[in-house]
Amino acid sequence: MKNFKVNYRLEGEAGKIKAHSHIEYEIYLFHKGTCRYLIHNQIYDLQPGDILLMDGLALHKPNVPINSDYIRSHVHFAPHSIETLLSSLNASSLLDVFHKLGHCLIRTTNKQEVNKLAGLIKQMSEINHEPMSKQEQEWELKALLVQVLIIVNRLGNTSSIKVISKKLDKTWQAERIATYIQQHFHEKLSIDKIATQLNLSKSYVSHVFKEMTGFTVMEYVMACRLKQVQYLLEVEERKTLQQIADESGFESVSHLSRFFKKQMGITAKTYRMERLKIFKE
Repeated sequence: MKNFKVNYRLEGEAGKIKAHSHIEYEIYLFHKGTCRYLIHNQIYDLQPGDILLMDGLALHKPNVPINSDYIRSHVHFAPHSIETLLSSLNASSLLDVFHKLGHCLIRTTNKQEVNKLAGLIKQMSEINHEPMSKQEQEWELKALLVQVLIIVNRLGNTSSIKVISKKLDKTWQAERIATYIQQHFHEKLSIDKIATQLNLSKSYVSHVFKEMTGFTVMEYVMACRLKQVQYLLEVEERKTLQQIADESGFESVSHLSRFFKKQMGITAKTYRMERLKIFKE
């Protein structure tokens, strides 16, 4: 369905996943394997049963060791697609958990709730194979999503669930680097400059960031710049590509255009037209 994307117990393929962001909300359930997940400037070492909530706009990417298991389920949905139904049920507050927490890790010992959540996601993933009309499929998906949101809210709003753990030194340093890049990606950046500003060696910055996030430092810089370009293309309709390039840290419009086309498969102009069309529908 157009406003929903559901995968149940998806395996492997972590190496193909680039850092990305999206306007949809995401509910992610980790089933099995080894995964260190970067969301914005936070790094989470996942355990089976962990749930990630993401508002989508934060840059995120899994970092999975080669030949490791990586089994997860996730639901992407456009909030506007469910808001009318929630309002009719007097349940609009079910989306508040995304507004309040933005992005977070939920770790619970309540296996029954986790199993119930997994079962609902499985049912959602099977809808497309059921002999029913597109309209009936949408009704089923929305009904199941409401149940998913109830569970997520129950867990997300339990104060003892949101994980606050002691960070390893490498994790803390990698988060410092990510935070610095998030705050300065629009400037002219180099590994030397980042290392100097954080009082670290250049080799340490390169090594620890790659180990903990799966990114090279400059890959992350460019991913942050790309995210900013996407945001400005969608939200700042009147801004020129030159203005967007300047505000996103690109050397020139041509550099922005080449990089955007390579990463997104379409031109920045086409991307803007397609995204604005969605918002105006």
